[in-house]
Amino acid sequence: ARSGRPRRYDDPVRVAVVAAATSAPAGPAATWTHAAIADQVAGTVFAPISASQVGRILAGLDLKPHKVTGWLTRRDTPDFWERVTDICGLYRDPPSGAIVLSIDEKTAIQARERRYPSQPPAPGRTARREFEYRRHGTASIVAALDVTTGQTLIETIQRNNAATFTDFLDRLDRLLPRDKDIHVVLDNGSSHTAKHTKEWLAAHPRWHVHWTPPHASWLNQVELVFSALTRAVLRYGDFTSRNDLIGKMDTWMIQRNEHARPFRWTYEGIPLKEAA
Repeated sequence: ARSGRPRRYDDPVRVAVVAAATSAPAGPAATWTHAAIADQVAGTVFAPISASQVGRILAGLDLKPHKVTGWLTRRDTPDFWERVTDICGLYRDPPSGAIVLSIDEKTAIQARERRYPSQPPAPGRTARREFEYRRHGTASIVAALDVTTGQTLIETIQRNNAATFTDFLDRLDRLLPRDKDIHVVLDNGSSHTAKHTKEWLAAHPRWHVHWTPPHASWLNQVELVFSALTRAVLRYGDFTSRNDLIGKMDTWMIQRNEHARPFRWTYEGIPLKEAA
């Protein structure tokens, strides 16, 4: 008969379970299951153990080897806060008489068409969208946000490389008033840091680049426009072709520009401190 007290396990069994759960599986599986740990332990101790017993031991230790959390090992950037402060200062206090742009690409946007029509929402029920879809290719865009007005220019691009990027800069350079300096925020994408792009920037001294630190593209305000585009058009959109996708993105951007306002940037670019 069961006493109702928690089951206790011999220390060698517990140690073997923890040792397996905190190590990498032999493969090809990338994560552990309770059954796999039980099999592993069976080869290291003389007492057999079941998958459910493994589960109870791990639960008692709050150890979850079947779960994985994303992690970024960011390389050291000595001037991280200097770059952040510079860009935030540019947003909060733009140079007088200058143009401030935020530029980036959004690539591999899928033109997906649902196989069956979506159903509109009804009282007590959210809208329903068909799970299956047809693929009609992808589209990529490059966008330039005028930080001081909130208006955005987008263009469809065939390739995301330095030549395409500098072609876009050439068009902007011709469109923008010749008597104004241009401050531009760029991340460290390969098309931005390529030798060809740096040579273009060196040949156009009125362009002043403010580089985001590595892995800090969130500092580039145009990402806010891409986020709004995704929520409004892309996430739940239905596109019968690549051209349909491009047309809907262009139409949305034109409509947005008619009532565009600059983003209210509040972050000052200094490390956040805990309240005393």
